[in-house]
Amino acid sequence: MMTNLFSIFDPSSFFMINLNWISTFISLMIIPSIYWLIPSRMNFIWNLIINTLHKEFKMLSGLNSFNGSTLIFISLFSLILFNNLLGLFPYIFTSTSHFSMTFSLAMSLWTSFMIFGLINNLSKMLAHMIPQNTPPILMPFMVIIESISILIRPITLAIRLMANMIAGHLLVTLMSGSMLNLKNIILITIILMQILLLTLEFAVAIIQAYVFSILSTLYSNEVN
Repeated sequence: MMTNLFSIFDPSSFFMINLNWISTFISLMIIPSIYWLIPSRMNFIWNLIINTLHKEFKMLSGLNSFNGSTLIFISLFSLILFNNLLGLFPYIFTSTSHFSMTFSLAMSLWTSFMIFGLINNLSKMLAHMIPQNTPPILMPFMVIIESISILIRPITLAIRLMANMIAGHLLVTLMSGSMLNLKNIILITIILMQILLLTLEFAVAIIQAYVFSILSTLYSNEVN
């Protein structure tokens, strides 16, 4: 029985075995090996997506980016996307709706970017603190504002992904909880609304993985 509305996001166990975070990697287990080894339509579509992401990440990273650096963000996009899509299925633990998962991803990326920038491009990082044509009297305030915006980046990245995944799941739960003892016409209407909501959630799962990867690429470009 659901004790409160947010209990649907609680990790659960199966036959007394703790399976909380296995769903994070289950996507790699359910994809048939034929899609990895033999060229197929699925393989062609996925390669097309990867090539498109590679070109876009390469453009955002700039000319000074290292060769192969886009693979990091493509892998990040794939990990978030698979977990977001798995969360749309019933009784599957949605790891990307938990702050511990999203903050771990965002914090590890942000920390690596900051360490790299402080060691290799300290002058360029300091130049980003003050926009061009800033009046001298406003420079101290701009440094403080920019410093705060840089420090809260991992938190905003994590909360953005977590909040968007939680919001859709809560709407589906609220609508499904109100389907008891309803007339047939109203029940059919709610079912149709849930189908539309799940379609929207499918789009949100893709968009949030893309936004997380794009913002991470932009943050890395500032330290290159």
